[in-house]
Amino acid sequence: MRIAIIGTGYVGLVSGVCLSEFGHQVVCIDKIADKIDRLKAGEVPIYEPGLDDLIARNVAAGRLSFTTDLAGPVAEADAVFIAVGTPSRKSDGHADLRYVFAAAAEVARAVQGFTVVVTKSTVPVGTGDEIERIIHEANPHADVAVVSNPEFLREGAAIEDFMKPDRVVIGMNDDRARQIMADIYKPLDAEKHPVVFTARRTSELIKYAANSFLALKLAYINEIADLCEHVGANIQDVSLGMGLDTRIGRKFLNAGPGYGGSCFPKDTLALVKTAQDHSAPIRLIETIVGINETRKRAMARKIELAVGGDLRGKTIGILGLTFKPDTDDIRESPALSIVQALLDKGARLKAYDPEGMPAFSETMPDLDYKSGIGEVADGVDALVIITEWSHFRDLDFADLAKRMKRPVLVDLRNIYDRKAVAAAGFEYHSVGRAD
Repeated sequence: MRIAIIGTGYVGLVSGVCLSEFGHQVVCIDKIADKIDRLKAGEVPIYEPGLDDLIARNVAAGRLSFTTDLAGPVAEADAVFIAVGTPSRKSDGHADLRYVFAAAAEVARAVQGFTVVVTKSTVPVGTGDEIERIIHEANPHADVAVVSNPEFLREGAAIEDFMKPDRVVIGMNDDRARQIMADIYKPLDAEKHPVVFTARRTSELIKYAANSFLALKLAYINEIADLCEHVGANIQDVSLGMGLDTRIGRKFLNAGPGYGGSCFPKDTLALVKTAQDHSAPIRLIETIVGINETRKRAMARKIELAVGGDLRGKTIGILGLTFKPDTDDIRESPALSIVQALLDKGARLKAYDPEGMPAFSETMPDLDYKSGIGEVADGVDALVIITEWSHFRDLDFADLAKRMKRPVLVDLRNIYDRKAVAAAGFEYHSVGRAD
């Protein structure tokens, strides 16, 4: 199949590369010439384990290419994937669809012959209808079928998620698209990785419903973690006891400082706004959004109490800035709110993250960024683990105790066992455990 991917951000680049690995001829398109030049030179603009090798292999095989020219690849394509950003609008919280609609208009002017136009970006219910209208208004003779094919990629594990998905969801109102979409995903084992065909609006809603439910699980377990601290229970045991129930499942039951990233915050907010606009408010998700924002700042209070109740004049070492490990993405990271709250309380901050410091320093230039864990620990009143990078799972506590002003560890990801840390001479604080 000949496929054009519009947008070489996280979703577009990973999707395009993986589709070329399936054996399709893929052209990835972006307006930003510098990004395309870097990709042609073998430089990957995002951090995703294994992506650089996959790009190199498929470029060498002649299945994958990059360009700023939209018209040529779209005219030749059997399917065009729109994979541009849909950030939250600052004015009202709705998904900002201007990039999607602009791409649709450009596709309309370039498309030739019957073509499937696939929305890979996360978009609210009814967006496919508007894309269809825009295409036919821009080019009344365009012969297209607009399809919804939402992504379910986890940053840090995106390649595996695309190549071995839990499911592929395809929503369409034109049956002519069914065979083309089936051929695109034919390399998948249908028994292990089912392809679900549904109506287009249903497909659009599935993505928001799924992400919001996962956010609900995270917010719920964080609320239970707070209760555990008050009643002397252990959240990890509670999570295990809950998760072994097959109706609930063990995933997304790890207590922490709140969810972040490119999906959950904007998708929950977009679902809330869509539901409100259709007079069908989803009160549970409205509450979850508020709980998550409050939780992030509450973690700063936990850190403040760990150093005696007053942060003014104290130096805190921060380990981890990205919203999760194995990514350089800091979007909506809990670290942003926690760091800001600590600064507001008068703390001085030193920080280290294996991949997130360049992006974080653009937003938070006042931190003292270091090149390693030891440098962060020198002279601090406490160390705080915000992101559970593997680098932070085997800390040398003997060395850290010598470096720190006070041996205090605030573990917001519950990586360590309290007794083991205490045996190394540390005062240990975690989330949802009777420390």
